[in-house]
Amino acid sequence: MVDPANTVGLQVNPTPLLKDELDIVIPTIRNLDFLEMWRPFLQPYHLIIVQDGDPTKKIHVPEGYDYELYNRNDINRILGPKASCISFKDSACRCFGYMVSKKKYIFTIDDDCFVAKDPSGKAVNALEQHIKNLLCPSTPLFFNTLYDPYREGADFVRGYPFSLREGVTTAVSHGLWLNIPDYDAPTQLVKPKERNTRYVDAVMTIPKGTLFPMCGMNLAFDRDLIGPAMFFGLMGDGQPIGRYDGMWAGWCIKVICDHLGLGVKTGLPYIYHSKASNPFVNLKKEYKGIFWQEEIIPFFQNAKLSKEATTVQQCYIELSKMVKEKLSSLDPYFDKLADAMVTWIEAWDELNPPAAAAANGKA
Repeated sequence: MVDPANTVGLQVNPTPLLKDELDIVIPTIRNLDFLEMWRPFLQPYHLIIVQDGDPTKKIHVPEGYDYELYNRNDINRILGPKASCISFKDSACRCFGYMVSKKKYIFTIDDDCFVAKDPSGKAVNALEQHIKNLLCPSTPLFFNTLYDPYREGADFVRGYPFSLREGVTTAVSHGLWLNIPDYDAPTQLVKPKERNTRYVDAVMTIPKGTLFPMCGMNLAFDRDLIGPAMFFGLMGDGQPIGRYDGMWAGWCIKVICDHLGLGVKTGLPYIYHSKASNPFVNLKKEYKGIFWQEEIIPFFQNAKLSKEATTVQQCYIELSKMVKEKLSSLDPYFDKLADAMVTWIEAWDELNPPAAAAANGKA
């Protein structure tokens, strides 16, 4: 059995990394009391809170945090008709926070994620590790058997090509979870008491051409490099599927990162996932996805973007056309999803005009 870290008495970091270049995005339907535990590590940063569900409900945020909060009424006001691309009653609503941020980096975390302990008992500063992952290169073109060669105490092993040792720029850092694993409903049902107690001290690059099941509850990324592709799909209220939001985004960003020569890392940091969701409720949300993924994953494995697609937006529009062409026969939902992908890009570009990005040195 593992327990979360005790951060009482820890001082707020006086020199936080990338303080003015990073936003923390949190989707929620409840008071954010969990931020008290995270205060030593997260208080210096700006929060973007996306309130799901009832917009009249008051959300309490602990004193001392700098934040902006958006509810469904705000989303409708800001995006107008394009608000249809933002999911309702699902954590996929978090991607609205990515859209309105003006920072280079994003860290997103769920409100049931607590501070983890490493094997020595020390509290894990998850955000600091994510930043380290993002600021170091990735090695998607050749696997290093000592995992991340840029970490202290590691290097490239014998036989690793010198021509590839510079690596590529890292776009995404995908963290993991102690205690409650990120299992699907069938696995939850057959392993109701299983808890993850293994802390694997490793970071690795996901190889080019390999997909992975991305989870959005402990995730960081370079918004300038891959932000427009971080659309968490149409999930939740009014949709035939849920709990595939992070996975949809992960499949899309991996295809695009591979095409554009960017890297994706997974492993450290860990958070402590405190709450197991109801497997029967999850099964109702997931059951179509469990069947569909057997078709969706080969689709992404075979997706080839054109040489003309040189920006994330161009790549994403090409993917949306492929989704409409190849997956609409699976279910009409995918025709709707393909349209939402285009709407998402249009809304992103309206709030983040390319000319303004260029003026800020972001393009």
